[in-house]
Amino acid sequence: MDRSDIIYLVEYNQEQDSLGIWHKNIIKSKVFCQVVSVNQTEWYEGSRKGLNPQFRFTVFRYDYNGQERVEYNGEIYTIYRTYVDKNETIDLYTELKKGVPSAIIPPTPQPV
Repeated sequence: MDRSDIIYLVEYNQEQDSLGIWHKNIIKSKVFCQVVSVNQTEWYEGSRKGLNPQFRFTVFRYDYNGQERVEYNGEIYTIYRTYVDKNETIDLYTELKKGVPSAIIPPTPQPV
């Protein structure tokens, strides 16, 4: 498996400061993966269920800890299904949701 692409697995946590105000923290984990488009059957079945399937990201299964979002090429994708595969990998099936602004997650700085 060619894991030459980079994605960021995105998760959130909330912390309360000393004044009792809750703050949402965004945690991004850089992960190497293989990226492919979803196949025709996955796209068709997902569309019938109201999803907008886009990509399947194959990552090392121990890099994934139940995150719900993926950042790839500046876009935020939602993970709607996972599949644990052989060879200690997991497939993350993602969709691009309308109305989920990328602005809620600050862009990851790119190396110069």
